[in-house]
Amino acid sequence: MEWNFQTAEELAAALRAGEVTSAELTDEAIARIERDDKLINAICVPDFDRARAAARDADQARARGDVRPLLGIPVTVKESYNIAGLPTTWGMPQYRDYVPAEDAVQVSRLKAAGAVVLGKTNVPLGLQDVQSFNEIYGTTNNPWDHARTSGGSSGGSAAALVSGFGALSIGSDIGGSLRTPAHFCGVYAHKPTLGLAANRGMVPPPAPALPADLDLAVVGPMARTARDLTLLLDVMAGPDPLTLGVAHDLTLPPARHERLGDFRVLVVDEHPLIPTGSAVRAGVNRVADALVDGGARVERHTPLLPDLTEAATLYTQLLFSSSVARFPVEAYEQLRTRAAGLSADDRSLDAARLRGMAFSHRDWIEANDHRELHRHGWRQLFAEFDAVVCPITPTPAFPHDHNPDLLERRIDIDGVEYPYLDQLVWAGLATMPGLPATAIPAGRSSEGLPVGVQLIGPMFEDRTPLRLAELLEQKIGGFQAPK
Repeated sequence: MEWNFQTAEELAAALRAGEVTSAELTDEAIARIERDDKLINAICVPDFDRARAAARDADQARARGDVRPLLGIPVTVKESYNIAGLPTTWGMPQYRDYVPAEDAVQVSRLKAAGAVVLGKTNVPLGLQDVQSFNEIYGTTNNPWDHARTSGGSSGGSAAALVSGFGALSIGSDIGGSLRTPAHFCGVYAHKPTLGLAANRGMVPPPAPALPADLDLAVVGPMARTARDLTLLLDVMAGPDPLTLGVAHDLTLPPARHERLGDFRVLVVDEHPLIPTGSAVRAGVNRVADALVDGGARVERHTPLLPDLTEAATLYTQLLFSSSVARFPVEAYEQLRTRAAGLSADDRSLDAARLRGMAFSHRDWIEANDHRELHRHGWRQLFAEFDAVVCPITPTPAFPHDHNPDLLERRIDIDGVEYPYLDQLVWAGLATMPGLPATAIPAGRSSEGLPVGVQLIGPMFEDRTPLRLAELLEQKIGGFQAPK
């Protein structure tokens, strides 16, 4: 039997039934990687010897009666997570030889759950792109069209899942880095509520792996089904045992509803700052039609939705403020001078990026106060709705573009060019207030490329968008492997 495209849930059942061993699953996954990854380049740091040893250990543990949730299941890990004995570079050439001594907390949780780690997946330079390429490991191609990007920054993980290189993967998200690769490659991903999953050890080299409350950034699961996302999130979720975990136990509330017909859903497919391409709009409408057909209450407009322009501006400022926080003083002063020269009437996202990079602490506090107002607005919206369906980016996967200046790049939306970084506004809709968002496949474009949408849910009610994702998977279908 071909095991490489079975779900984690199916593999766990087969392992329990004695239909296959972890050693067999692992050998089959490794054989597929060795056969197919030359064209995809998803697995940038293989760890096959230790994977085979872990698989043998898993089989022995199962024979003793062990029933851990991921016992014996082959998985991959984004390159940016520390794994003891393997390089962690974040794609930065100066750190190509940096090897941490300890596993990231999420790698430890994977291993504690019994998972078999096949290796690490490729990322962009510094994780700062919606494509995955760097000087050390090269370019990860989209399995549906090798001339196009697999997305970023968790693009290697998405491409690995599409290619049958493991049943699950873990990534991270600040600018759609889980959701965009899932959308471009046709798989599932979940951006958890901010702070839900501990991030220690998902840190740029050579920084120490300390527990930290990150602003905007989260770690989360990727999979080929919605149920597998939930399985992996249950392994990942929970506070760091060095900080909040000393006193806190996590209990996520159940999904608000179990039946599709009980959900109240807001559908949004237009943004004031960037158009939605026809292929993505069709995907959103496909999901909306499935919701209506399933009896859900679907609305297209509500005065409760926080202002999208202000939300995108706040997100952009907060994101770029953090991105330059450790710049040399001289560079920061140059940014402040440039920002001071902006016209007060310039409300473009380019201007928001520059103003954010020049933020003082006082500016950041003011922006954060506005964020709290947005969070309260979302609480009011989620008193009337259970989820929001919207795009992840305006287009399907686009051709590789390696221009080193991101500000010079352009994104083509139905034949019209727009600033490359403006496509982040949809990802920022959930990121800025820290909301959970589940990326799901929603069909394919006229060119045969995958199209996904995101389901945004209430803060710390991650099971609600995950359950809706599962119900929609049953209604419209989910992952399909490229022919």
